[in-house]
Amino acid sequence: MSAWKTGALCTLTLALGGLIGVAVTRSHDAPAVAASAAPQATLPTVKVATAEQKNLPIYVSGIGRVQALNTAMVKSRVDGSIDKVLFVEGADVAAGEALIRIDPRPYQAALAQAEGQLARDQAQYVSAKADLDRAVSLIDKGFASHQTLEQRQATVSGLAASVKIDQGVLDNAKLNLDFTTIRAPIAGRIGKRLVDTGNLVHSSDGVALAEIVQTHPISVLFTVPQGVLPELRAQMKQGALAVEAIATDDRHSLSHGTLALIGNEVDPLTGTVELKAAFDNDDAVLWPGQLIEARLTLAFRKGVVAVPVSAVAPTSDGKIVFVVDQNHKLSVRKVTLGPASEGQIMIETGLQPGEHVAIEKLDQLAPGLTIRPQSSLEADASTASPS
Repeated sequence: MSAWKTGALCTLTLALGGLIGVAVTRSHDAPAVAASAAPQATLPTVKVATAEQKNLPIYVSGIGRVQALNTAMVKSRVDGSIDKVLFVEGADVAAGEALIRIDPRPYQAALAQAEGQLARDQAQYVSAKADLDRAVSLIDKGFASHQTLEQRQATVSGLAASVKIDQGVLDNAKLNLDFTTIRAPIAGRIGKRLVDTGNLVHSSDGVALAEIVQTHPISVLFTVPQGVLPELRAQMKQGALAVEAIATDDRHSLSHGTLALIGNEVDPLTGTVELKAAFDNDDAVLWPGQLIEARLTLAFRKGVVAVPVSAVAPTSDGKIVFVVDQNHKLSVRKVTLGPASEGQIMIETGLQPGEHVAIEKLDQLAPGLTIRPQSSLEADASTASPS
């Protein structure tokens, strides 16, 4: 083969190889281009909610502490040694139930002595009264002097006074004997005993022997900002206001009661007013000293437009929401807000019932953006389903 033919063949071979290489390179690059273009066509998924017209409760909350309705310190009203402790620690006791017995023998003796003294003076009074009656009859006949009559009258008056004194001593002796049995002054739960059998107690010591707290019903004291005071007072005139006790740890509801009292003054240091709520507490879920959140239903706003709180975004011009139209395109709407309650916030102006608003990723949204809307129920279902 000639040199010219050999060179031409080599050139042709190189040219074909280049074409094949370009074809192969383009075949490998094509999927990459398609893959890079695919994400640009994907619409962002955003949770949406519907503006609803509803009756929205307006709450005011405050941290409060549970307080026993009544607390009684059981003390002795007489001196003596304790014969027996009759109660069980931590038990519920009824009003008037016997709790502690003090040795009654000294008071039984004092009672017997008072009874004897009264009987003696009563007998002397009866005798003196008979002498007086005879003196009166004799003086009418001229057989007795006025001096004798006056002496008999003085004797009767003195013995009548002695009988009254004796009756008082007797009543006091009976009372002291009754006090040797210490009874529960109120119904409630009694705590641990603070004295043992055999100990000597004195009424002058003022030492408590036990404590009783009344927990059915029970009270909760909490504070609210002074700004709600005018509406609070106005609503109380309309009827009882509901108060809910909520656990501070896991936020579950503990009990329901009613507002019983508004404090007489505003605390100048905190700008709050103290409220007192009453709870039946039949299930004993509330305990004296327990820290809870008290949520007061201040009023109901009827027929208001409400959306989730997460739908509202702050801007330099005010509050806005992202409205989703029928084509899933976003537009910005300026709104005027009212009170928030139970995760919902009242929209006073700027939104109509039935309109859809975005409730997540608000910092990533912009007017004119098209999204793939997802309701909260759909989102919850996809989260709950196994992958």
